[in-house]
Amino acid sequence: MGLKGKVAVITGGAQGIGKSIAKRLLQDGMKAAIADSCKEALQEIEREFGCKGEVICLHADISNEEDVRKAARETRRNFDHVDLLVNNAGLFLRRPVAELSLDEWNRVLGVNLTGAFLCAKHFSTYLRESNGSIVNIASTRASMSERDTEAYSASKGGIVALTHALSISLGPAVRVNCISPGWIDTSEWKKKGERHEPGLTREDHSQHPVGRVGRPEDVASLVAYLASEEASFITGADFVIDGGMSRKMIYV
Repeated sequence: MGLKGKVAVITGGAQGIGKSIAKRLLQDGMKAAIADSCKEALQEIEREFGCKGEVICLHADISNEEDVRKAARETRRNFDHVDLLVNNAGLFLRRPVAELSLDEWNRVLGVNLTGAFLCAKHFSTYLRESNGSIVNIASTRASMSERDTEAYSASKGGIVALTHALSISLGPAVRVNCISPGWIDTSEWKKKGERHEPGLTREDHSQHPVGRVGRPEDVASLVAYLASEEASFITGADFVIDGGMSRKMIYV
């Protein structure tokens, strides 16, 4: 898809969906700056992906502006351009609203929403230079919820709104799109100490109209498409990728 030689920045790229995105983009010939707050997971990425001038690992808390500023400088120092920013890093917290502390609320929004804003802010100059693009990873929880997920749901709703706002502010030089995954099983994409078999049931799969739970690779393939020239007429859009689950009416 014409991605060879281009440079991607993936936040939260050492585990889960982010790791799958990084692997797919590298397979497509891109170079990658992988930012993550987990040093252990980054060390595993270095061993698995190798460091042959095509991958750099950046330890960063993206809710901290100085960390983001340093990550942007380090990426530019290693690669002479940046073509894609994938705002994937996120925290999930389940807590009854009456027990949810303000610090917990702010931490989730700080990583999930403020972090995406800070990355867009500090990488936007480089992306303008390359006529690049941003892909934000939101969630179907932006429009539907389980109990006790207020902070996460609010942050992902903010990502959807941030996406269309950035698409107007940064266009036409930079395209900005959003992917809202549903149930994606990441159990085999975690760092080694947390990796485990999926343990999914027939019922888990059957409640999806496509007949299965999602895989990180499903999201990664859409990121690759949105980063390519084939998607040059697409900006400000939110792509729901949930196997049709959010379209299924359920009566008990």
